Amino acid sequence: MDLEARAHSEHPEALRLWLRLLTCTQLVEKQVRSRLRERFDTTLPRFDLMAQLERAPEGLRMNELSRRMMVTGGNVTGITDQLVTEGLVERADVEGDRRAYRVRLTARGRRQFHEMAHAHEQWIVTAFDGLSEREVSTLYKLLGKVKEHSLNTTEAA
Repeated sequence: MDLEARAHSEHPEALRLWLRLLTCTQLVEKQVRSRLRERFDTTLPRFDLMAQLERAPEGLRMNELSRRMMVTGGNVTGITDQLVTEGLVERADVEGDRRAYRVRLTARGRRQFHEMAHAHEQWIVTAFDGLSEREVSTLYKLLGKVKEHSLNTTEAA
């Protein structure tokens, strides 16, 4: 039973919408996780870490990676250790701070990430094939309004 199945017609429509969004997110994420494992023998957290590093070619400190990924430092350390062992990322000293280092993609890691990112993009596009371009655009704009409202109410609190 998915989250959406818990909602009944007597529940507010906004609650049913929220549960549908969660269910759709979980279904797409499950497909992405499965495909990353099958095609690239990797996990979504490893892909996410590499995606963060792709956006920061100079590298990121571990605490910054942890903050961006919204996971504990221990999780980032474990994934980083694996990727270093595989030659996909490297650690570089931070000048002026002997305790810190930056993590960055290696050339091999960058090539592998680009291949994974291209496949990932296609999987996401396929997940929305049931909608027209106009419907995708409309849904994007509507969810943008929800996001903006949520940010405004969070800041006001």
